[in-house]
Amino acid sequence: MLRNKGGKTIEGVKLGRKLFYDPRLSKNNTISCSSCHLSFNGFTHTDHALSHGINDSIGHRNSPVLINLAWGKSFMWDGGVNRLDVQALAPITHPAEMGSDLNEVIAKLSKTEEYPRLFKRTYGNTEITGEKLLKAIAQFQLTLVSADSKYDKMKAGDIEFTAQEQRGYRTFQTNCASCHAEPLFTNAGFANNGLAIDTTLNDFGRMGITGNSYDSLLFKVPTLRNIEFSKPYMHDGRFRKLSEVLNHYNHEIIQSATLDEKLKKNILMSSNEKVDFIAFLLTLSDKEFLFNPDFSFPQN
Repeated sequence: MLRNKGGKTIEGVKLGRKLFYDPRLSKNNTISCSSCHLSFNGFTHTDHALSHGINDSIGHRNSPVLINLAWGKSFMWDGGVNRLDVQALAPITHPAEMGSDLNEVIAKLSKTEEYPRLFKRTYGNTEITGEKLLKAIAQFQLTLVSADSKYDKMKAGDIEFTAQEQRGYRTFQTNCASCHAEPLFTNAGFANNGLAIDTTLNDFGRMGITGNSYDSLLFKVPTLRNIEFSKPYMHDGRFRKLSEVLNHYNHEIIQSATLDEKLKKNILMSSNEKVDFIAFLLTLSDKEFLFNPDFSFPQN
């Protein structure tokens, strides 16, 4: 058995995985972390634009993917959390998501037969605390590494892209690589990508965290890894197809004061270039990651 106070441990990952899939973390025992973060969708949801929570409540953003979080500098669409080991606190306490609080969760888990035993295996004693719980979930999240796509195999020299994939890759490098920087396919920054504001949600992104008007309509640049499986797209899930995303950048960008400089002009692509571009995006799919049994619902 591996155990330490700092980094990732075998028992800590097991505990975090069990917690991730446990609906008892929500107020009414119906919503778990996995309810919005499905392993085979790159750890996001796929059947609705906005996240759903307890009592049929609906959030105001699309659920972000949970991929390669070890290299993240901040979390959530607005960067409102800067440490992975406290990130889970946000959905646990959000009234439209899990609607609970740590004291309530700790009380429920302490009354179970299995959790005091699992916490003892992980931390050396049966005491369940908020810090231990959040760190265990973070340990599981740190294992969600996607790095075995066709793109990765190409970079390793094991295979070659088709001519179409290579053309799409060149288009990506020319137009998109500054924000979706390789190999993570995100620069971990924030940008206004020219979306028209949803007047129902009135979500101004990072400005809600910083209070700075220069951050109006800035949202986290998402990774493109496994994008084939992580629809719908954008912070509010407004696009269900990759072709709709490309059409946005091709001719639908809304000019505004905070629009990213690189998007002041539309990214013009022909129909053939769009098809090639999507062919490249499909090379970022990592099915070994998506269907890894170590990430799915724990059987024991």
